[in-house]
Amino acid sequence: MSTKALWLLALALTLAVLAVLAYRLAPQRRAGATETLPATRCDPGTHACRANLPRGGQVELTISPAPIRALQPLALRVTISDAETAALAVDFEGRDMAMGSNRSPLTGATGQFTGRAMLPVCVTGSMAWVATVHLDGQGGALAVPFHFTAAGASR
Repeated sequence: MSTKALWLLALALTLAVLAVLAYRLAPQRRAGATETLPATRCDPGTHACRANLPRGGQVELTISPAPIRALQPLALRVTISDAETAALAVDFEGRDMAMGSNRSPLTGATGQFTGRAMLPVCVTGSMAWVATVHLDGQGGALAVPFHFTAAGASR
């Protein structure tokens, strides 16, 4: 057998092994993966922020009181329409500055979920935030981010 034929045989065997590994690992990656939707810019303190879900339905986020401020107790309300969800949480993260993760679980049923949160203080005053609604349901985990700006702590 020629050297070229041996190299082609080795290449074919390597590709076959890689294909089998990819086939076996693909369901594991899909099962634990979270699908993140494109971010929506809105102000959940003044009006409901809405996003359409990929398999139908809609998620709506409202935060009160307005204006949203750091170090102020916040009431969170998430409404899910035309979609089933088993668990729900809202995670707040600084958009341009690392402030750590601040996840608030929500409770409720029949599409209405509520919870409480508080944004940490930022030394620069107002700050850009991402409020990500995390849903478990609809055939997997979804993350729905909303970008907004919060005022500094009240004095």
